[in-house]
Amino acid sequence: QVQLVESGGGLVQVGGSLRLSCAASGRTFSRYVMGWFRQAPGKEREFVAAISWNGGATRYADSVKGRFTISRDNAKNTVYLQMNSLKPEDTAVYYCAAESGRTMTTQRGEYDYWGQGTQVTVSL
Repeated sequence: QVQLVESGGGLVQVGGSLRLSCAASGRTFSRYVMGWFRQAPGKEREFVAAISWNGGATRYADSVKGRFTISRDNAKNTVYLQMNSLKPEDTAVYYCAAESGRTMTTQRGEYDYWGQGTQVTVSL
């Protein structure tokens, strides 16, 4: 069992930056691929980024590549999402998730545990 708690969301202007954090409970954090997803109003939850169990591999959605960076600190049971050059279309609730299958899939149905989400709003 893994419990995930996101933080770091907020209101930011276009072009600004935010860093999201996701703290995980339990001693098995390093066994999981960790992912970030987001859901805008009226839209489906979509994949943003994923990171392998040891941080050696990452994967990004095309829409955030070059602007967002996912990282993790297994000693702190925490995964991060650094978001730079934010755009209005990045406005969404951001969720972190844990995947036991270690495939780094983009499919939300393959993730086993989810946080409650944190709101990110990018204003003009």
